[in-house]
Amino acid sequence: MSYTVINPATGAPVTEVAHLDVDATDAAITHAVRAQRDWASVAPADRARVLRRFADAVDADVEHLAQLETVNSGHPITQSRWEAGHVRDVLEYYSGSPERLIGQQIPVAGGMNVTFHEPLGVVGVITPWNFPMTIASWGFAPALAAGNAVVLKPAEWTPLTSLRLGELALEAGLPEGLFQVLAGRGSVVGERFVTNPSVRKVVFTGSTEVGKRIMAGCADQVKRVTLELGGKSANIVFADADIERAAATAPYSVFDNAGQDCCARSRLLVQRSVYDRFMEHFERAVQGVRVGDPTLESTEVGPLVTQAHRESVAGFLTDDVPVAFRGSCPDGPGAWFAPTVVTPERGSRIATEEVFGPVVSVLPFEDEADALHLANDSDFGLSGSIWTSDLGRGIRVARGVEGGNLSVNSHSSVRYTTPFGGFKQSGLGRELGPDAAEHFTETKNVFFASE
Repeated sequence: MSYTVINPATGAPVTEVAHLDVDATDAAITHAVRAQRDWASVAPADRARVLRRFADAVDADVEHLAQLETVNSGHPITQSRWEAGHVRDVLEYYSGSPERLIGQQIPVAGGMNVTFHEPLGVVGVITPWNFPMTIASWGFAPALAAGNAVVLKPAEWTPLTSLRLGELALEAGLPEGLFQVLAGRGSVVGERFVTNPSVRKVVFTGSTEVGKRIMAGCADQVKRVTLELGGKSANIVFADADIERAAATAPYSVFDNAGQDCCARSRLLVQRSVYDRFMEHFERAVQGVRVGDPTLESTEVGPLVTQAHRESVAGFLTDDVPVAFRGSCPDGPGAWFAPTVVTPERGSRIATEEVFGPVVSVLPFEDEADALHLANDSDFGLSGSIWTSDLGRGIRVARGVEGGNLSVNSHSSVRYTTPFGGFKQSGLGRELGPDAAEHFTETKNVFFASE
């Protein structure tokens, strides 16, 4: 069985990718078990050295990876280059972890206790189609650094850069079987990560619906899970903010990657007293977003990932949804969708459900209390932004918003060097930053008697 990869900008077939069945998946996991035992015995400094070589191999292949991502996912080439460089940076960052998995000496009566961080074993990483390279690296880099083996299942639509990263890992000297990329269906390969007892942890990024099923399946073996799920994040603009700046950056908080981003600020909350002024500036900003051929350096936003996903996004724009204005996009073949601004009623489907496309709902609010009520009136809590010139308000609202990754006077909040988590149905256990490798270990406690 295989899948035909389609270029979303042209609709043309790119290549065929073979899919693994259950038996092949189990064989790969068995290979990973053997490779992990040897990897765990490698000295921390040597493990770090191999990861740095992996980073160097990615660095030498950045342009190739970027071209693959643009053809496969439709990302603008400048974004794809940044993403490939990001994978290199993540590997370099976590290559410092093997020598820093430091335990504790704990004084107790009759002796002392010592803690060790022991690798889990085999980690299954299941990645989405929206950011194939970057999100994969957030899982496999700290997992490898902690002494684990990794089996990575990329999304069916966008496997090409993940497969290339698997090749680069071998070229860099990672042992065979230690980092394997297994293309296939989620119901086959991904499900086997959940049910095979040799996989000790599953890292999943994707829809809340699927995440719930994975969490339930892992419970049968008390298997660890990390989940980054859906979002319907708020971008809150108060009347005392720099309105022009907030309006100018707002398109990039929701339309980057054609809105295919769990952290997209797809609910734009604007204080009523400045609503009309904000919308005037926002309309000019939206119409200035350059949507087009992703191979061009000047393009800011490419197509949606597939025609099927385009139909899903379009399905939210029913006749009763008020459209304030739109940007522009190419005609012809390709999964194109113009940036779209809607002004729905509170509680409507498009204002509460994750569209996962270049559509933003603009909703007015009265005061700070109303803004917090509206921002938190959601099943999700992944990210968000707050715009205000009042530092006290920025702190209060940031503490009050039920979200894991917030920014004040900026549309960006996610960095691999800092923790990253979600509230409510947006995730569980996703941690980046300096302690990420510890989330791929067991803590072992040993008592040494002194009497």
